[in-house]
Amino acid sequence: MNPKINMTDSSSTDFSPLGKTTIYKTEYDPSLLFSIPRQGKREEIGITGTLPFFGVDIWNAYEVSWLNLRGKPQIAIATVTVPANSPFIIESKSFKLYLNSFNQTKLAGIDALRSLLQADLSAGFGVAVQVTLMQQQDFSSLKIGELEGLLLDRLDIEVTEYKLDTSLLQIQADEAPVEETLVSHLLKSNCLVTGQPDWASVQIQYVGSPIVQEGLLQYLIGFRQHNEFHEQCVERIFVDILRTCQPQKLAVYARYTRRGGLDINPWRSNFTTQQGPSNARNSRQ
Repeated sequence: MNPKINMTDSSSTDFSPLGKTTIYKTEYDPSLLFSIPRQGKREEIGITGTLPFFGVDIWNAYEVSWLNLRGKPQIAIATVTVPANSPFIIESKSFKLYLNSFNQTKLAGIDALRSLLQADLSAGFGVAVQVTLMQQQDFSSLKIGELEGLLLDRLDIEVTEYKLDTSLLQIQADEAPVEETLVSHLLKSNCLVTGQPDWASVQIQYVGSPIVQEGLLQYLIGFRQHNEFHEQCVERIFVDILRTCQPQKLAVYARYTRRGGLDINPWRSNFTTQQGPSNARNSRQ
């Protein structure tokens, strides 16, 4: 069983592989997965009890390989869809180490791999996850597309500070409600443990009083020196906008660039759409 360490403890990542010299195992080892409770960071932004959103975290793994029973290497692209109500996230380096442990592991076929991934990752996240595997012959069907919406980055703003400031989030209360989708490619945060940069594009859909776009862009740029995991940043953005701007409907989606062959794409929403978020890879992914 993989360890589940409480993030509210200051020493909670001591057992994590993050920031440490690592021996890469090449034989299947599910114990490499390192789970972190979501609740500690949610309490930090004031989320207790019922979640103010639903959603998913979409993980794409581009470095998946194993051996068939004759020893021939096989490759695939894995997509793992994790419900936002899972009690845990999995630390991404441990996810990579776990995937690498298949590199010299013989399996009967792709279904055997899928079954192992499904069982191990569901245990690690603490909830049933969806696993899909794309084989070589289907790689050409992969789509690349940018998040749709009005580009905030067009605005000629001056930035003098790089810190989180919810006072930058303002609405035009005297204007009629709007339905609007806004996009920025300037979201950057840092890993909570190592401080390594994480780059993302973010899409904000809402219905409500118009949000002042210059302030929203400055707020997003304020994450530039902020240390949090991907999922936590998106939930912080969602909660800050929901509380400060009070839209009737809100969805926040971020597409993060990959590291170690993995990208993580959190989506949070408080309204139902006919479709979930697109998993089309953007140009920086």
